[in-house]
Amino acid sequence: MDGDTVPSGVDQSRTAMPETLAFKSPMKKQFNSCSSICVRQDDPGHFLRVLYESLITGGLAGVVVEAALYPIDTIKTRVQAARDGGKIIWKGLYSGLGGNLVGVLPASALFFGVYEPTKQKLLKVLPENLSAVAHLAAGALGGAVSSIVRVPTEVVKQRMQTGQFASAPDAVRLIIAKEGFGGMYAGYGSFLLRDLPFDALQFCVYEQLRIGYKLAARRDLNDPENAMLGAFAGAVTGVLTTPLDVIKTRLMVQGAGTRYKGVADCVKTIIREEGSSALWKGMGPRVLWIGIGGSIFFGVLEKTKQILSERSQKSHNS
Repeated sequence: MDGDTVPSGVDQSRTAMPETLAFKSPMKKQFNSCSSICVRQDDPGHFLRVLYESLITGGLAGVVVEAALYPIDTIKTRVQAARDGGKIIWKGLYSGLGGNLVGVLPASALFFGVYEPTKQKLLKVLPENLSAVAHLAAGALGGAVSSIVRVPTEVVKQRMQTGQFASAPDAVRLIIAKEGFGGMYAGYGSFLLRDLPFDALQFCVYEQLRIGYKLAARRDLNDPENAMLGAFAGAVTGVLTTPLDVIKTRLMVQGAGTRYKGVADCVKTIIREEGSSALWKGMGPRVLWIGIGGSIFFGVLEKTKQILSERSQKSHNS
């Protein structure tokens, strides 16, 4: 998700780490002797390789996390959507999973197809002490572009999770019939308000932690270590963005109703009717979901990067 010489795999931070560091490291030579094949940045095929591998790693990681942790996400959504002590339904925790995976695959692939090339380009042009800016900007841009797919997917998913529709095709048909095509993008502003800072912070925290950990360990990270850092980055970011997630959920699931007229009105109404603590509803399952999801996501991501890099190296040498 996350140069003269860069790896043909997408994990730049695994191989050309000193380019992203805020200080010069005596380990530069060691870090640059990478396990994956290295190519010149002006190689015309480099961008396509980065894009191709980013699409595969992002799509695969996104689908694995959604499939594995969907029930926790459903519980989180129902807790956040409940008002005035409403009862939480514990049945149908996989409602909407199939339709969600159909949207998550291209959305995750699109995110990484934007994030990784953008990150590598920014790391080339920015000073080493601004590597965090590259990660923040790439994460935010990836989130903005992928929102084109992620928002309709999220709208359908959350309305099915709250029992409004029986199937994804019915959800799409009825939403458009009752609310117009714009209904598929209900809560779009609140989605961006949540996901742009979330994506930017999560990937920045993860990438910077990997840089520091790798320097301290003086070696490449193993799979459990990547997963641990991913879990920490996800959990911290999940806590910080919970109020934004509550607002997004309320606006997306209200359908054609006009209970909330926008982000500001949603915040004021929630605080007036339920108290400010309601903005933190579902934080427990959200942090659990994103924490575990972060460990799986980044673990799968880095492993897939490694496999693709090894395949690229074998292909190059043959």
